[in-house]
Amino acid sequence: MMKQIEGGVTAAMGFFAASTAAGIKYKDRKDMAMIYSQVPCRAAGTFTTNLVKAAPVKWDQRIVKETGTAQAVVINAGIANACTGAEGYGYCLETARAAAECLKVPEDSVLVASTGVIGMQLPMEKLKAGIAAMAPELSDTLESGTAAAKAIMTTDTKKKEVAVQFEAGGRTVTVGGMCKGSGMIHPNMCTMLSFVTTDLAISAELLQEALSEDIKDTYNMISVDGDTSTNDTVLLLANGQAGNAEITEKNEDYRAFCQALNLVNETLAKKMAGDGEGCTALFEVKIIGAENKAQAVTLAKSVITSSLTKAAIFGHDANWGRILCAMGYSGAQFDPEQVDLYFESAVGKLKIIENGVALDYSEEEATRILSEPEVTAVADVKMGDASATAWGCDLTFDYVKINADYRS
Repeated sequence: MMKQIEGGVTAAMGFFAASTAAGIKYKDRKDMAMIYSQVPCRAAGTFTTNLVKAAPVKWDQRIVKETGTAQAVVINAGIANACTGAEGYGYCLETARAAAECLKVPEDSVLVASTGVIGMQLPMEKLKAGIAAMAPELSDTLESGTAAAKAIMTTDTKKKEVAVQFEAGGRTVTVGGMCKGSGMIHPNMCTMLSFVTTDLAISAELLQEALSEDIKDTYNMISVDGDTSTNDTVLLLANGQAGNAEITEKNEDYRAFCQALNLVNETLAKKMAGDGEGCTALFEVKIIGAENKAQAVTLAKSVITSSLTKAAIFGHDANWGRILCAMGYSGAQFDPEQVDLYFESAVGKLKIIENGVALDYSEEEATRILSEPEVTAVADVKMGDASATAWGCDLTFDYVKINADYRS
């Protein structure tokens, strides 16, 4: 049985976190965080599909691929360390060395992550001082995990964390995570950093497979603005402290872990979509009755990335034509004259079109439904049993304001 509990990256046994104000870019808040495990962890990761990859992405890809283990993660906000050449990659090594010295762990067991402005070099003296300040403050309290989740924010307006527990091999296992992401968010990973920890004992191969499969239905199904970032990183660390027999095959315990991982990742993904820069609402799109999963995914992503649809959601306008239009140019084949469309939220559900034609619905009722902080469009294409869900947000005036002066 799975249940959600309070906490984030420190919820699982043996994981510690710390944060500090290093003054890397922000002058009035914490901007660095650290995650540490008492023992070495199996490490898995997924990364941006952008050809332009930030130095931390390259560093973490190498460690995950070559060693598959890690014991610490150092994260900074404010400067992305992207498009910084050999110097920027060298700073990843300096960061790992500084953390390794403070924590008494090998430097190739230290992962790094950065988020913020592209093209600027990291102020390494400040970053090293931040590491030295955080190491003695590492704590396994829920408060330290929450503080770390706040420290990695950039244009985010709220911290994002979640934790769940389930049973494996007669032991209680915890999966917890934190993430940041608000802008430059698009399917196939985003300006998002996500860190998930678990005390499960599991093989490195199955850990990576579980993560790689799960992001397809979680992080890869969100979009804020259609921009795929240079820094997207999801790291999953498993330290085995729960004491279960190591999972080495796809048995019942593995499936339970996959369900827990999915809940954590989906929750974090939705938190990012619902905190899109300047947004006022989380916008969910469900495609049902699809011929296959690929068709459903294509249709859902097309709607969630439509600027016209996003603007209509901001205006609480049931402009269903924009949704049907976005489905039509997606590249997926379907019969527009068979589509049923519904809008729903916490205050009700309303059928808008049937077999591609508008019904005599109440515009006032539609506006009331679309005025909630979480709204859903459900499109039934009546071709089969497959489905997919994507998440995004409305497009507001404030999105332009935020991104017009982001570097200042």
